[in-house]
Parts: sequence; structure tokens; C-alpha cells
Amino acid sequence: MVRRTFDLLERYKTNFPDKKDALAGKQNGNWIRYSTNDYIGKANNFSYGLLSMGFKPGDKIATISNNRPEWNIVDLGMAQAGVVHVPVYPTISYDDFSYIFRHSEPKILIVSDKILYEKLKPIVSKVSSIEAIYTFNQIDGAKNWTEIIETGKENAETWITELEKIKCAVQPNDLATLIYTSGTTGIPKGVMLSHQNIVSNFISVANIQPLDNRHKALSFLPICHVFERVVNYHYQYKGLSIYYAENMGTILDNMKEVKPDIFSTVPRLLERVYDGIIGKGKDLPYLKKLIFFQAVDLALQYRRNMENGWFYHKKLKIADKLIFSKWREALGGNVKIIVSGGAALQMRLVRVFTAARLEVIEGYGLTESSPVIAVNNPATGEIKFGTVGPILSGVQVKIADDGEILCKGPNVMMGYYKAPDLTGEVIDAGGWLHTGDIGLMEAEKYLKITDRKKEIFKLSSGKYVAPQVCENKFKESIFIEQIMVIGENEKYASALISPNFNFLHNWCFLHHINFRDNMELIHHPKVIDRIQKEVNQINSILGQTEHIKRFRLVAEEWGQLTGELSPTLKLKRKYLYDKYQTIIDEIYTTKNEDL
Repeated sequence: MVRRTFDLLERYKTNFPDKKDALAGKQNGNWIRYSTNDYIGKANNFSYGLLSMGFKPGDKIATISNNRPEWNIVDLGMAQAGVVHVPVYPTISYDDFSYIFRHSEPKILIVSDKILYEKLKPIVSKVSSIEAIYTFNQIDGAKNWTEIIETGKENAETWITELEKIKCAVQPNDLATLIYTSGTTGIPKGVMLSHQNIVSNFISVANIQPLDNRHKALSFLPICHVFERVVNYHYQYKGLSIYYAENMGTILDNMKEVKPDIFSTVPRLLERVYDGIIGKGKDLPYLKKLIFFQAVDLALQYRRNMENGWFYHKKLKIADKLIFSKWREALGGNVKIIVSGGAALQMRLVRVFTAARLEVIEGYGLTESSPVIAVNNPATGEIKFGTVGPILSGVQVKIADDGEILCKGPNVMMGYYKAPDLTGEVIDAGGWLHTGDIGLMEAEKYLKITDRKKEIFKLSSGKYVAPQVCENKFKESIFIEQIMVIGENEKYASALISPNFNFLHNWCFLHHINFRDNMELIHHPKVIDRIQKEVNQINSILGQTEHIKRFRLVAEEWGQLTGELSPTLKLKRKYLYDKYQTIIDEIYTTKNEDL
């Protein structure tokens, strides 16, 4: 029975003893596979190594790494020794690293590569709790994580009995991990999750999909984030083989090699896949292009449960043979389920991919809820487009009078580390977690998210605007990569738009528009006019209050490394407001008699 995260190792031993590729990662162009025995043996030796080094239950270790099999080995090796895992995003700022290390007080760091090792050494020298840095990759002059494994192997007989005592003493309600939320404003908060928080969630998630130990998963979202981490745990619970993509740039190549049956993603990555497919379709010869876009238009009309009628599905079958089968082949040919989380998913993507027999399962949650609160359920057929599905088994949800989603259950966090005051702001006396999201129930079963409570703003007319809803509509345009809707206390809504520069450059080439750089490009009248057409078209399907009356293009592509997006690819609104304050001021101070 799995009650603590590390009980997964015993489940492997009992249920999947002969598995040859429990975990797999690529090194120097070759896939390195870890069998069940490899996984269990290395995790145990890592635990013995920690005990040999003097680690006690409650001590902490921080990992800063890409996705790789070794991450799981140290994760469960820590857990069964009672050590608290503090996974940290590799892409955060110097200040955030410094804050998290000082706040969490890890005894050692384990980092993936030389770049991170060199980046973190100056910070570590200023944090008194950190005794050493270990690395996954072999780096001259650095301690390697295998040293802990070897120490454990040499001292296994000394510590085997003690480890069993510690494992027996670890309770489901004990702290398993500290996960620092990236947030879009303010300093990171350390979310305390117990074994019960995590285990209850991944077991419930495991019951919603039909795959088993015969299937493979590809993992590429940051495993330090609770979404991908719990998805990985549920893969392990069901015995799926987990293959880790080399990096975000090799995902499609890795899919063709691994031929996964399932993967998880965030909407922005699906949007990029879709935009890439559409872009290739536009380059086809006339007849093939006509067939391609007829298939796409057909997919955009897709409804579940044969609601379109038999003739529609006959046409869809032809489109599948001619077009959609090639899409599936590009993803390895075996993908049955795509799990999407982290942000709202555009309806068109759900329809198109599902019509192409790439089932997209949208869910919802947050770090503080370990994370899943609701998810569409392919096992029972409880799936409704435009919603995040039924409430997860064992979890309770109610909608507050102001529309906020409240959650209660074994998945709700223990609290924020060293911050009882902040904990009290989000978990009320009745144990209900206030999510900060606005939503409603459809058909008394399906949860629909409408916006973030703190992001909804009021115009000077008193009318409310839900920016995320508008932004998702505008991002359906292939010209628009990112957009932030603004207008709090103003007469009308406006927007900052970061264009899809790759597509826009090609468009300019075809229309003989010359430019030196992106700064000149965004001020070109023909470019502004073309984006205005896109804005006008989308305004036509929005309510009057939500219309974007003015917009300004920006010359920068928004990303994590440049600070505009969080690690989960959400807009960091405060950062964007500060960065573009001059442009925002200009939008609302320039007179326009037409408004």
C-alpha cells in the first residue's frame, strides 16, 4: 500500500519487478535505461549515503536540475531517509536563489551541470547552512552525486537497519517537500506538502487514465514543478516507463524515438505545436493546402459523443487518413493522451487535437493543492470541452459568494513554510483553501475557470474585465505570441502585444516589407494595420466592455529568462507593468477622438 512517496519503490518491487526501463534518460546521444532493480538499488544506496554523511530526518536538500532519471533516485532516496526535498527551478533569478536557500536552509545542493554549478557557487558561499554542492554531470573539481551512492554502497550493512527504522517512523502527515511558488508578484513562498498531500493526489489522478506498465511516457515539463512531479509519481504508480526529453528543443525528435503513449504539457507549448502545424500547411502546394485547411476547419467543428452526426464523422475519417495521421506520426505515432495544465487551454486546440485522435485532457490545480483539484476523466468519459472536468476523487470544492473556488481535502497543503500569517490568508478556519481563481460549475459536475480573482479589473465605468479570457481569444491569432490586457480604472481596455516574430518575419518577406530589426518592424504602418485587423476580428466576438480599443506592439519576445513569464509560462503582470510603464502611460494619455 502506498502511503508515503517512497512506498512507490516497494510497489515497483512487488508489481513491476522485471521492468527494464522504469526510467530512461539520454546521455551522449544514447538512451540510458534504469530497470526496477537499478532504481531501487540506487535509491537505497543514496539513502545509506545520506545517513553515513550524518543526515537526520527533517534535514533538507535542494536540487536544481533538468529532468532526468537521477532526479527520481535522489528524490525517493531522500524521502525514505526522512530528508525533505527542496526542488528549485534552474531558471530563476540570482535574488530568488539567494532567498530560497536562506529561507529553506538546505545542507547540500545537487545541481545538474557546469553552468548551474558556476552560477550557484557565489551564492552558496553566502548561505551558512550549505555544506557542499554535488553535481549530476561529471565536472572537474566538483563533488559528484555518485560519491553519495558509493558511500552508501560501502556502508549499507551499517545503515540498513537504521533506514528501516526511519522508514517505519515516517508518517503520511510528515513533511515530504518544500516547493517554492514562482508567483507572478512578490517573493517566493515555500509550500509545505506532506506525503499524504502528494500520495492522495497521484493515486486519484492514476485512476482517471487507462494506461499501464505496457506504455511509455515522455516527460519534459520541469519536474521541480508540482504538476509534472505528481504526473511522474502517477506514472510510477501505474508502472509506465518514463523517458526524459533531452531539453525543450529536442521534444519532437525524442517523441519520434520514444513513441510515447502519453505526455503532459502546458497550453503555450500546445499552441506552438499547433501554430507550427498551421504554418507548414500554409506552405503546401495549392491543392494539398486546400485539403489541409478543409481538414482543420472540420476539426474545429468537432463535438464529443457523435453530436456532429454520422456524415461529419465519415468526412472526419477521410481527413484523418489524409492529414491527421501525419500529425500523430510526427508525435511518435502512439500518443493516446495529452494532459494539459498550468493555464487555461484554448477551445480550438482541444477540438482540433481531439478530432485528430490526440485526446487532450485538461485539468486544474495549484501548488497549494498538490496540485490537482479537477480534471477531465477519460476513464469514465466525463469530459466537457471548455471545462477542467469533474472534481478529483477525495477532493471537495465549493464556489464562494464572490465566485472564488474553494478547495478542501487531503491534498490541501500543510501551509507556507515559516509563514503562518500567509497560511491564514489562504486557508480559513474551516480548512478551505482559497484558490484565488474565479469559477463556476457547469451541469452541476464540471468545473469551469473564468479568471484569476486578483487579475480581474474594473474600468472607470464600473464594468469588470477578465483579462485571461480575452488574452486566450487573442492568442488564437497566429500573429500574436503573447498579449497582456490592461485598463484598470481606465475608460477602456487596451493591450500590450508581443507578436509571433517568426511568423511575422515571413509575412513581411512575402509582402515585401523591409526592416532592420524588430523595433523598426513593430512601428511599420503595414504591420500595425495587419495586427489591427486581427484585433478587430477578435473584438467582434467579445463583449463591448472587453474590446481592445488600443494596443501597442513591443519589440521583445517574452520569456522566462528575460523575466516576463513565470516558469509555468504565465504572464508576470507586475514585471510587465513596470517594464512598459512608459508605453502604458502613452496609451492612456494620447487623445483619440474616436474613443
